[in-house]
Amino acid sequence: MNFASDDPALRPFLARLLPADDLARLEPVLDELGGLAAGELDRLAATADANPPRLRQYDPTGERIDEVEFHPAYQRMAELAFERFGLAAMSHRPGVLGWPTPVPHVVKYALSYLFVQAEFGLACPVNMTDSAARVLRLFDADRSAAEIAALTSTSPGHATGAMFMTERQGGTDVGLTATEATGHGTHWTLRGRKWFCSNVSAEVILTLARVPGQGEGTRGLGMFLVPRVRPDGTRNAVRIDRLKDKLGTRSMASGEVTLEDAWARPVGSLTNGFRQMAEMVNASRLSNAMRATALMRRAVSESVRHTRAREVFGRPLFEQPLMRATLLPLMLDTEAGLAMVLDCAGVLDRADAGDDEARGLVRVLTPLAKYTLCKRARSVTGEAMEIRGGNGYIEDWVNPRLLRDAHLGSIWEGSSNVIALDVLRCMRRDGAHRLVAGVYGSRASSVGGTASALLTRHWDELRARGDRLLELPLDEQEVGIARYASSLSAAVMATLLVEHAEHEISQGHGHRALLVAHAYLGRVLGDGDAPNRGALAHLDALADGTAVPRDAALAALPVESAEPAESVESAEELSRSHART
Repeated sequence: MNFASDDPALRPFLARLLPADDLARLEPVLDELGGLAAGELDRLAATADANPPRLRQYDPTGERIDEVEFHPAYQRMAELAFERFGLAAMSHRPGVLGWPTPVPHVVKYALSYLFVQAEFGLACPVNMTDSAARVLRLFDADRSAAEIAALTSTSPGHATGAMFMTERQGGTDVGLTATEATGHGTHWTLRGRKWFCSNVSAEVILTLARVPGQGEGTRGLGMFLVPRVRPDGTRNAVRIDRLKDKLGTRSMASGEVTLEDAWARPVGSLTNGFRQMAEMVNASRLSNAMRATALMRRAVSESVRHTRAREVFGRPLFEQPLMRATLLPLMLDTEAGLAMVLDCAGVLDRADAGDDEARGLVRVLTPLAKYTLCKRARSVTGEAMEIRGGNGYIEDWVNPRLLRDAHLGSIWEGSSNVIALDVLRCMRRDGAHRLVAGVYGSRASSVGGTASALLTRHWDELRARGDRLLELPLDEQEVGIARYASSLSAAVMATLLVEHAEHEISQGHGHRALLVAHAYLGRVLGDGDAPNRGALAHLDALADGTAVPRDAALAALPVESAEPAESVESAEELSRSHART
């Protein structure tokens, strides 16, 4: 088994998104990490999940040390993630995995997607380290050069990062943060309690605290760097009160922390603390969407293998009509989710390169992806557990761990309702729905053919629907934003799949991607519960990435929104034009 080679969509997506030299560098890494994730890494993850970290608060002499002890399996996984593959470092400096420049976000998220199919918990410290380095590089590069170097090292002894933001009385309402900052000329000290601190033993902590005289709410918060060890080499006053007994991510340590006049240094401008932390949160939200997609992919691959091997009433489960109808939406959602994550990564690459439109897009695409994919992962992993039957409920198998971990994505970095309200905030402040509709509607219309026409019309309707939503009283806007955010995300994913299908046909790669695009589009535009007979008939090809007859792909185009004759004629013309190309 190899999670990269077994994935029917990963390599085709990357071949379209990356230049040839990046693809050539990436290919052997995909093969290596895909094999590790399906083998050694998967075994390590199961062991680490069964042997969670332990807090050792005192040494034998009674001195407070607050050390977290990890199982060797977790330590080996950390070595692979941080050192061998440089997942936390690759976006920040050249040289990782042989890249002459920092690795593109598209590559980072593709590799992380493979890693997370085996191990979800460690992906949090990896992301926190990556995001902490990003924030320091953006807002405090000169003063934080040593910390950035430690966070982006791939050598043993590298630092990891964390974000201590949640407080017991605050939670979602960060403006209620009560931790107090006191200035001492050369440094600051922080006093307060942080309630949910993941990667609790990190060497570099970023947190928010209230700055005297700066006002109430979020405007009164500054961002501070709290090192695990003070500049004089002594242990900082960061007390780990206890570790959380979590439903999932059991391999990774989350805890409750008390800051007892902890040594701290401001990051950037103290008046911009909340805005700077929002940059870290937004990067983490995209990581959450990626992780949710990875969990879906692992759940789907487990379900396909199980149903092909399990015989019921004389034939494999995979051949049973109702099981095929159960598997199809799981496959489609997983492939669509991967398309969205990699596209968001590409937008982030352009935003970091100075593209203003991309900056606006990534600000709204990130919460859209996080909202939709994390919710869907809960359903997909639950369905996969049921597909496996009684064994799916037993801890000997991976399904319980997938299900437990999937529920966290909809909570971390903002619960689903918080994320939906963030999308509404982007719409009210910047007209973000019009930006998304304009960009992806234009991409849809450039493809040509009936699917393109259906999508273009759908984008016009979504733009108008968003305008109408903003005309409602605020309470009604908040009630309606969840469904609207789901619709926007689904339209983005449908557009990406149709666009990818055009590319695949133009490159002579056949019609499998067109079948996926048409089947997904049917769910977006028509009755999501109606079976797509063409897709069901060629479920093997969807699972394996093998060839699909052109006529089957064309027949899967939704006809509820267009005359059937027109659909087939336009789709055939599109196919002929691709063949000529």
